[in-house]
Amino acid sequence: MSENENEITVNNYLKYLSEGKLMGSKCKNCGHIDVPARKMCSKCLKPETEWIEMSGKGKLAAFSSIHVGTPYFEKKGYNRKKPYVFSIIELDEGPMVSAQLVGVDELHPELIKVGTPVKVKFLNIKVEGLPEKVDLRFEPV
Repeated sequence: MSENENEITVNNYLKYLSEGKLMGSKCKNCGHIDVPARKMCSKCLKPETEWIEMSGKGKLAAFSSIHVGTPYFEKKGYNRKKPYVFSIIELDEGPMVSAQLVGVDELHPELIKVGTPVKVKFLNIKVEGLPEKVDLRFEPV
């Protein structure tokens, strides 16, 4: 059985990312937006959601400079001498999403400011031993 592109699934979410679209779900009952998309609204718990495209713009709500990461990030070249910044972004539409923050000085996190305007950035990533995929990132505007 083939997957309906209107159905809210992980595969469809990843397909949209590969097309350069940040998608969420909007509840037909209460209007709440979730990112990533969900089949059931996280606010009213009704299974009446539909896809909605996000603008990809927002502001930095929180962040942390990670010096010892997961094996996945180690394979991508991050380590104690080359940290990465993990962030929480408040999208202009309201939901918060977590992603790596790029385009900042990872070695000097004191220069990174909460409230900085950011925009989405899609990167095609190839890590040795793993399938190629699109990673969701944000960068300062």
